[in-house]
Amino acid sequence: MMLADSESARDRPRRANRLEDARLVTGAGRYAADWRLPGMLAGVFVRSDRAHARLVALDSARAAALPGVHAVLTGSDAVAAGYVRFYQMMSVVGLDGRALVQPERPVLAHGRVRYVGEPLALIVADSEAIALDAAEHLSVSYEDLPVVVGARCALAAGAPVVHAQAPGNLAFDYALGNAQAVAAAIAAASHVTLLSVESTRVAPNPLEPRACLAHYDAAGGGYTLHLPVQGINMMRLQMATLTGVAEENIRIVARDVGGSFGQRSQSYPEYAALMLAARRTGRPVKWVSTRSEGFLADTHGRAIAADGTLALDASGRFLALSIEYAIDLGAYPTPGGPASHLRNPVAGATGVYRIPAVHARLRQAFTNTVPVASYRGAGRPDCVYAIERLVDQAAFELALDPAELRRRNFIPLDAFPYRTPSGVEYERCDFAGVQQRALDLADHAGFERRRARSAASGMLRGIGTASAIEVTWAGVFPKDQVRIEALPDGSIDLVSVTHSSGQGHETVFAQIAADVLGIAHDRVRVRQSVSDVALVGNHTGGSRSALGAGSACRAAAKELLERARALAADVLQVEPSQVDARAGCFVERESGRMVDLGELAAQASARDTSPLALTAEVSVGSTFPNTCHVAEVEIDPHTGVTRIVGYTVVDDCGTVLNRAIVEGQVHGALVQGLGQVFGEHVAFDPESGQLASGSLLDYFLPRAGWLQTITHDERPIASARNPLGAKGVGEGGCVGALPAAANAVMNALRPAGVLHLEMPMSAARVWQALRAAGAAGGKHGKR
Repeated sequence: MMLADSESARDRPRRANRLEDARLVTGAGRYAADWRLPGMLAGVFVRSDRAHARLVALDSARAAALPGVHAVLTGSDAVAAGYVRFYQMMSVVGLDGRALVQPERPVLAHGRVRYVGEPLALIVADSEAIALDAAEHLSVSYEDLPVVVGARCALAAGAPVVHAQAPGNLAFDYALGNAQAVAAAIAAASHVTLLSVESTRVAPNPLEPRACLAHYDAAGGGYTLHLPVQGINMMRLQMATLTGVAEENIRIVARDVGGSFGQRSQSYPEYAALMLAARRTGRPVKWVSTRSEGFLADTHGRAIAADGTLALDASGRFLALSIEYAIDLGAYPTPGGPASHLRNPVAGATGVYRIPAVHARLRQAFTNTVPVASYRGAGRPDCVYAIERLVDQAAFELALDPAELRRRNFIPLDAFPYRTPSGVEYERCDFAGVQQRALDLADHAGFERRRARSAASGMLRGIGTASAIEVTWAGVFPKDQVRIEALPDGSIDLVSVTHSSGQGHETVFAQIAADVLGIAHDRVRVRQSVSDVALVGNHTGGSRSALGAGSACRAAAKELLERARALAADVLQVEPSQVDARAGCFVERESGRMVDLGELAAQASARDTSPLALTAEVSVGSTFPNTCHVAEVEIDPHTGVTRIVGYTVVDDCGTVLNRAIVEGQVHGALVQGLGQVFGEHVAFDPESGQLASGSLLDYFLPRAGWLQTITHDERPIASARNPLGAKGVGEGGCVGALPAAANAVMNALRPAGVLHLEMPMSAARVWQALRAAGAAGGKHGKR
């Protein structure tokens, strides 16, 4: 993939080399599956092959009797241990003061199974091969029950009930805004646009499968878990809540993590079951998921349907917006899924637009499917997708340029800080400026000429824009801390509990501290999730790492600098005000005498004091990064194959700390969004609840050759809500890509008579839509 830089962005923020890359690309990384402990046993999970059934009998005697098998744990063991209730972030109440329905979820199914892949039993043996063999000797009898798949179906009258505690499968019901004001605005509007869309269910599929090694210390009563995580504090809190084990008795160990996308942010039933097994056997027990298990047992993402109504006056001004969301939680509420899929659509209820009246209803439903949790954007892409598709549909119906319709309705620059109808206060943003820069870079004005050239070749060409704002996550813990220490060799040790899964924390955090100290960033060693260093702090997620932990790195380096200046003044026998810091040295201004940071650290170490080791902290709130995407596609009507012929992104992510890292985040998130638009889709059979896309043969991942060029620029306005001025960038690519690409496809298809198409917009589905409209030829090809 090539990056086409704009002149204004080129060489603006520097591109510090990624410090972690040499370790990772040479095979020196250490992932969860790489851990080994003496006496370690292997764990294998037996999973339900039914989506909804009563467990009549589970006979483990033959499996337990096999040589090499040490234990077979079932739902009875989970219930006896009390491992039935997961941590839950949802703290608000819904309509009529009703809280989220939280049914018990034994970490090994007990009495009933509610989705295909739910763990039934854990077999612990000398080797994985023995445990797999023993799994074949486990006998399970079921009584099948009716199945429901999809939130809309689950909320329909007469649908099979997943949990008795949730009549009608309604887990949570919430509304915001003024329904009466919206109804009045719709009644008086010159034009009303209606559109139903669905942000399809996807599987995160990080490169590294989940794994867990659990060890129990009988003498101390504590547990050690080697896991892929997004942060040790959040995982420890969740595991303590689930198991009843005190947080101080749970040690989380994590090193390198091969991708996450939100999937690693929550506890899983397998981890608690392995804790039981380690205690039962008195030996460490390790489980490594297969890719097939990942489809069945890792949390899924998205799965949100939306029915939208947009009212406009005669000049194309937005008067009112109403959206009804049906949100699929799967069979059980995950620790963070319900909260993020409420908070983020509420915070972005009107998107980037000034809309006087708004009403949204968000219903979360239980279904007989894999539980849904946070996935890159966590409700933001789904909300933006609904709004931006609706705006494009309105522009089509009114024969207006979609970009012009957006421009007329953007919140103007002089309106900030702007409080939305949902009560959220946006910080300063320039939506019109960001869009105009994107349109210019994409040569939006020349599109019709390119469309005509494509038509002459028998191809359909379309262009789509999307403008989006997102709210970053404020965090569960009230502050973010880091520990910093100057070492006698002149290097810096920096410890954070915010854990990278590819974001480049070791580079960016080092760069932030090094810039303050005036040293090269490769002299700063960043260590993540060091369990013997007690720090308060949040995990990676919600585009907040730079503004939270990054700001703490800056605060720590500044305090270290001033402490070192004071020590240097003492050594040089002058006042601190007479000492300048230069490139890791402290220079007496008049004489030029100096002492370097390493010497000061060595002297402190010799005196057995630690003035150059400290913990610093910050507390930061949410920020509002925003973006504009312009996608251009060409479709072959004979095959349905869509080719992305141009893609432009302009971001306001606040202060750009390292442009190479920003580009990597934008590229990755953007391609993930395109994957969902053009093929990714977790499909379940509606009658049986069986997973129909349970392998990479059936589940379509993005292809490396999709995007030959991305034109990327920034138009940043620094945030006033954290010391770095950062707004966040980890999820904006996903947020903007879904509607921009879908709008581009629809812009190409509408002249051919296709007026509506939903994701995934695969070659087969595009060809079928064209055929139904009488505009297809030949036979569809493969994407």
